[in-house]
Amino acid sequence: MENIMIILFWLSVGLLFYTYLGYGAVMAILVKIKTRLQGKKEVKLMDNFPSVSLVIPAYNEENYIREKIINSLGLHYPAKKLDIVVVTDGSNDLTPDIVRQYPDVRLLHKAGRKGKIHAMHRTMKCIHSDIVVFSDANTTLNPGALLHLVKHYQDPKVGAVAGEKRIKLKAEESANGAGEGIYWRYESWLKRMDSAFHSVVGAAGELFSLRTSLYEEVPNNAILDDFMLSMRVAQKGYLVKYEPEAQAWETPSSSVKEEFKRKIRICAGGIQSILWLLPLLNIVRYGWLSFQYVSHRVLRWTLAPLALVLAFVANGWLAFSSSALFSAFWVLQIGFYILAFGGWQVRNRSFKIKGLFVPYYFVVMNLSVFLGFWRYLKGQQSVVWEKAQRRA
Repeated sequence: MENIMIILFWLSVGLLFYTYLGYGAVMAILVKIKTRLQGKKEVKLMDNFPSVSLVIPAYNEENYIREKIINSLGLHYPAKKLDIVVVTDGSNDLTPDIVRQYPDVRLLHKAGRKGKIHAMHRTMKCIHSDIVVFSDANTTLNPGALLHLVKHYQDPKVGAVAGEKRIKLKAEESANGAGEGIYWRYESWLKRMDSAFHSVVGAAGELFSLRTSLYEEVPNNAILDDFMLSMRVAQKGYLVKYEPEAQAWETPSSSVKEEFKRKIRICAGGIQSILWLLPLLNIVRYGWLSFQYVSHRVLRWTLAPLALVLAFVANGWLAFSSSALFSAFWVLQIGFYILAFGGWQVRNRSFKIKGLFVPYYFVVMNLSVFLGFWRYLKGQQSVVWEKAQRRA
């Protein structure tokens, strides 16, 4: 029994290390090797601009939509080449009325609420541009975002380009906001590594683009529509690139409850996406894409949270029946969860030392996987907008 527990412990720890740190280290090494062999390739801005449609899905965004429209109209891109479209699906507030005040913005409004992906499918029937860019209504883009996104399409192998999500943080931030900001900084770095080596595995809805001709309708019950759309492009053999100079800024979730709700939805969508994208697990057929997909996404949504539990249980058993080494590991694990609990206790207070909230956010993130999996199995995850309230 002791040998079984030792094997279980080290396998769990090894899996956790690889998923959250080791994969990043592997990608950094692979990128360095690739750069030495092929040199660093700089993608320059285009002279001949493709036509672009900026699609902004919105549901009851009266508090953000005016700022979003003003921000969109101020983007650095030839006006004759840019079509700004706001699609409202079931909005019953002032969102449609506000959009109508701007003649340079197209409004596609329907009273019935059928969900974001249904609205996007409806919108794409009205899009005739070369490139379509999707951006959430509660985000603001940097002025050169579109220029930096479209430059990658000079390469015919590129089918989609994702922008970088950034969190607006105060000098003193709550546990939730600080944890979210730290997580996205690491995630952004990891996406840069993925892109530099081969391809990004999934794009975030805050800002991503694709060739209009490659848009493939996914089922209307898709939970992670942005992830599925970008992965379908990759599945066709095209590269999905990441552009850190195209930035979508938003404030963190207003509370732990709101961020938790968002994470559970993402994890439920992750399970759904894995089942829909089963062919991508075939590394013989998809090669590096499969390797990146499994390492960066699948493990986080499946085995890693389970390994967290198994490592704790196995370590607890070994702490009382094996060497002092396992007792030390047990103490470290307990200390980690005490820090996480402390982060939960002060989750809505502001502190300068943001790194203290990493254990808290890490535990919340993994707990969300279990709850998301359960919600998916019970069929309780709705596909209509479930907006996480953002801090003002």
